[in-house]
Amino acid sequence: MAKLLTIISGKGGVGKTTTAINLGAALNSFGKEVIVVDANLTTPNVGLHLGAPIVPVNLNHVLLGKAKISDAIYEHESGTKIIPSSLSVKELRRLNPKKLREVGKSLRKMADFVLFDAAAGLGEEAVSSIEAADGLILVTNPEIPAVTDALKTAKLAEEMGKEVLGVIVTRVRGLKSEMPISNIREMLDLPILGVVPEDYRMQEALVQKDALIHISPRSKASRAYRKIAAKLAGVSHKEPSLWVRMFS
Repeated sequence: MAKLLTIISGKGGVGKTTTAINLGAALNSFGKEVIVVDANLTTPNVGLHLGAPIVPVNLNHVLLGKAKISDAIYEHESGTKIIPSSLSVKELRRLNPKKLREVGKSLRKMADFVLFDAAAGLGEEAVSSIEAADGLILVTNPEIPAVTDALKTAKLAEEMGKEVLGVIVTRVRGLKSEMPISNIREMLDLPILGVVPEDYRMQEALVQKDALIHISPRSKASRAYRKIAAKLAGVSHKEPSLWVRMFS
C-alpha cells in the first residue's frame, strides 16, 4: 500500500514542484512505483514540467466525477507516473478540493509512493492536500520570509494532527545573506531532510520536459535529491567518489 506524502510550502516560488518531480523520479530510480499528483488545482505545473500540459483526462475530470482515477495516470518516459491537473480556469469554481482525500485513497493500491504537489500557501487547496496525506515534506528557501511562512504551515499541520517528516531547503547559493541551515532547523524545530543548491540546469530540465536528476545526474542538486529519496525509501545509497565522477 502506498505511502502518501504531500509536498508543501508556505509560499510560492521555493521549488516545491521541482522537488516533487525530482523526488518522484529519484524514488522511481530506486525501483519504487511512484505517482506524482498535481494537487495544485489553481496553478498546476507538473504537466508542464514533464511534457503533459494538456491531456485527454486529468485530475479535474476525476474530481468532477467524469472519469476514473486510473484513466488520469500518465507515464513519463523515465517511468515516473503523473496525474496532471487542467490548465483551464472554467472548471475551478466547480471543483471541490476536499475530494483529494478520496483520490489519495484510490491511489494507495497503485504505487509505493504517492506524492501530492500541493498548492502554495494555506488556502483550501493546500489544506485539503494536507488532510489527504500520511505525512508532509516542507519546502523552503533559506530566506526569512520563506522560513516564516514555512513555520506557519508547520503549525497548521500540527493543529491538524499531521506529521511533518522534515524540511528540504532549496535554492541554496551559499550567500552570507541566507539564513544558516542551523537557524532554519532551530526556528522550525524540524529535521532537515536535505539541502539542495541552486542549479541553473533546472531551467534546462524544464525546457527538456524532464527531471533534473535525469538530464544532469551528477549535479550537486541531483545528488541531493537522490540522497533525500533514499532516506524516504529506506534504501542504502552511496554516491560515487569524486574520482569516479571525474572519469565516468
